[in-house]
Amino acid sequence: MSDYLHDEENFTSQKFDWAVWKKIFAFMKPLKKAVILGMLAIIVLAVTDIIYPYISAFAIDDIIRPNEGLATPDFSKLPLLIVYFMAFMVVQATMVYVFIIFAGRVQTELAFSIREKAFNHLQELPFSYYDRTRVGWIMARMTSDSRNLSEILSWGLIDLAWGVFLMVFLTLFMFIINWKLALVVIALVPVLTVVSIFFRKYILKAYRSIRKVNSKITGAYNEDITGAITSKTLVLEEQNYNEFDMLTFDMKRQSIRAHLLQGVYFPIMLFIIFIGIALVYYVGGNMVIDPIAPISVGTLWLFTNYVWQFFDPVNNIANFYARFQQAQASAERIVSLIETEADITDRADVIEKYGTIFDYKKENFEELIGDVEFKNVDFKYHVGEQVLTNFNLKVKAGQSIALVGHTGAGKSTIINLISRFYEPTAGEILIDGVDYRERSLGWLHSNLGYVLQTPHLFSGSVMENIRYGKLTATDEEVIEAAKAVEAHGFIMKFEDGYNTECGEGGSRLSVGQKQLVSFARAILADPRILILDEATSSVDTETEQLIQNAINKLLKGRTSFIVAHRLSTIVHSDVILVLEDGEIIESGTHKELIKKNGAYHKLYTNQYSEEMLELSIR
Repeated sequence: MSDYLHDEENFTSQKFDWAVWKKIFAFMKPLKKAVILGMLAIIVLAVTDIIYPYISAFAIDDIIRPNEGLATPDFSKLPLLIVYFMAFMVVQATMVYVFIIFAGRVQTELAFSIREKAFNHLQELPFSYYDRTRVGWIMARMTSDSRNLSEILSWGLIDLAWGVFLMVFLTLFMFIINWKLALVVIALVPVLTVVSIFFRKYILKAYRSIRKVNSKITGAYNEDITGAITSKTLVLEEQNYNEFDMLTFDMKRQSIRAHLLQGVYFPIMLFIIFIGIALVYYVGGNMVIDPIAPISVGTLWLFTNYVWQFFDPVNNIANFYARFQQAQASAERIVSLIETEADITDRADVIEKYGTIFDYKKENFEELIGDVEFKNVDFKYHVGEQVLTNFNLKVKAGQSIALVGHTGAGKSTIINLISRFYEPTAGEILIDGVDYRERSLGWLHSNLGYVLQTPHLFSGSVMENIRYGKLTATDEEVIEAAKAVEAHGFIMKFEDGYNTECGEGGSRLSVGQKQLVSFARAILADPRILILDEATSSVDTETEQLIQNAINKLLKGRTSFIVAHRLSTIVHSDVILVLEDGEIIESGTHKELIKKNGAYHKLYTNQYSEEMLELSIR
């Protein structure tokens, strides 16, 4: 079973669930006026669609007059026919304009409301949610699912309303005009409906399969292109080709199946309609020549036209029914995202005092001094073994604490707990002597600086990326922060200086340059607690020295936690903690731990030997 919180296979239901749709329909309440006006326009449009054949019937019976056996048409009524056509075109064009305007408004505002609600909720969810949820899953909810729901609840409902009203009005008008011919036409409706629903269901299913395969092909494109060097060095070209060939063959097979269904569907529907027209001609033709109770040729033409008119609404209703079934899964996924409860939230009394992440009450924020204490802390991730058991640690304000140890020792867990990305399953974490759950997440994070091992830059300029540390910072403050971490030099070498575009994810900058920019961003925020998560492990020796110089100057006066990959970068830390299986097995300064000749001494000497060997090879 997958360890991820959400998987596509968890949302495959196509059965109607009113509880889910009720929550989706709630997004339409502010759009009630637009929905009503759109529906009124579509009702008038349905009436005009029925009236149009009447105009043609009028031209046949009152101008051409075949029933009267006259060779010369009566053109005296031609101006009236033109007026009828002009009025019809004006009314229908106006109604089409009105329903497009309001249906489009419903679609865009509904998609906006769903995405806004989902995105706001995503801001409230803790790090643990993103740790357990695929990014692709979230992106699909924000794009394809929200678009799918907005389309079906705007244009889909419009199509449904038009189809229903047109069929009802057609039935009423036909029975008023001639109930016998009406029965002939109505007899076709159940057949058209059953065939339409059957084929639409499988056609949509086929196209859904195509989209799934297409997503895999897109993923394969991305993976093969981004991993081209690895493929070349491992000689994986043939394997990649064979895997891709299987995907494209599956796409071809699914596409042929979908088009075959589509190709069979329309001829069958046309065949049924032609049978209906033949029956109308047979029954109606006998009525035309019946001397006792004849009908006009215009009436016969009218019913022939109505047979054709039944096709579109039946097709639209069947299409809506099939799409609505398919949209059930989209509705479930959107609701599941919006209703996902955060693992980490502030209590009601804390929110009342400190506000929310969207409305901080900064006037109530206490000054953070920087004392940190782990008090009998236990911790376990959702999936996996116990990481910390009865863990205790005291850190004084302004101290620099280095965390070292093998993978899985608990370094990142301690950092995540300090940042309150996760919370202890037992015990307390005190900041300035107070359990940090007594204060808000916003209070903690506004006093926290975090530099990741793999820095992330946003699309935009270097200036904008540094300013994310403090949105109200002036250009001069940004430049001073860059100078403090010795990033100013390489930035000014760019043609556009601080206005240089970083590219998506910082693609236009080197790893070292991105690291320095992210470090400047953290320093600009002037945090009381600074966390460096292996911040120098991905940079070259020269850049590492630049960062180390900045670290030595800027950590003073701040409580700092450094997860170190290169032990040479932490020799000046106030305390070095050596972790193993979630426990502190050694602690002290660099000199003290070297003298102990224990675990730290072994780690340091081994790494030093490896670095010396690398230098000799170069």
